[in-house]
Amino acid sequence: MAVVPSPKGEPLATAWTRPIEEHLDELRLEAGRARSTLVAYRRDLLRLARWAARRGVADWRGVTQELLTTHLQWLAGERGMAEATRARALAAARGLLATLVREGVLPRDPGARLESPKLAQRLPRAPTAEQVDLLLADAPVRGAPPWRELRDRALLEVLYATGARVSEVCGLELDHLEPGLLELRLFGKGGKTRLVPLAERAREVLGRWLTMGRTECPGGALHRHLFLSDRGAPLSRTGAWRLVSARARRLGLGRVTPHSLRHAFATHLVRGGADLRAVQELLGHASISTTQVYTHLDTDHLQDLHRRFHPRG
Repeated sequence: MAVVPSPKGEPLATAWTRPIEEHLDELRLEAGRARSTLVAYRRDLLRLARWAARRGVADWRGVTQELLTTHLQWLAGERGMAEATRARALAAARGLLATLVREGVLPRDPGARLESPKLAQRLPRAPTAEQVDLLLADAPVRGAPPWRELRDRALLEVLYATGARVSEVCGLELDHLEPGLLELRLFGKGGKTRLVPLAERAREVLGRWLTMGRTECPGGALHRHLFLSDRGAPLSRTGAWRLVSARARRLGLGRVTPHSLRHAFATHLVRGGADLRAVQELLGHASISTTQVYTHLDTDHLQDLHRRFHPRG
């Protein structure tokens, strides 16, 4: 039987690896899964395959519910993996095994009745509206060229006005903008596209960056990306994180990141009474359950107000 080397050098029979690659191709082409997700799933599935092969299992047809349970216990014990990592590993295995059942390779799904590890819900921390106002205000750095302040403010306004992921904002190009800047076309996870409206102040600041700042930025005429680095190259995700974090520190706001502004966008909308489905669409969440965390944030806010101001709080 033909074999291929695994990432750690252990040979795996194609009876293990071929179903993995075919399944990942299906997720990429038909489900539009993000590359990072596919890389993680491949790593999880190859780890399971190597682990099972070392225990004498010949291929996926020999995987049982008991084997999967023992594997998860091994991940938790000997490997010390976090619950979230184990939950993803189980999800990857379930997806592949369900595909093999659908294709008639397996008579039944050995992972169907396994429960995912219970994940502790971590509520995102978001800056307050007052902190965001301070972050977005004029705050030029002494000695810095004027275009840099225009860029920084435009980036911050776009992040907060749209709730976009930093990768979506850094990926914006001039051709993606409509003339009136009434909305932005964002390219999200899995190649999905969504339109997000821009408020008047965000349009004004972004317009000044385009007409007065970007033209003065080094490399402005060489690249089509909306936001550029100090050296004139397309602004990277890391560069955007550093830019936002450094500005927040200068203003004494503590740790603020582009992701913090995404959380602030959603939190402030929900607290203002926005419909959760609309917030889901604006954030580009595939599932409403991902967006529902912000309803918990709102509940915490209301409970805090009750404790502070109700006579019997």
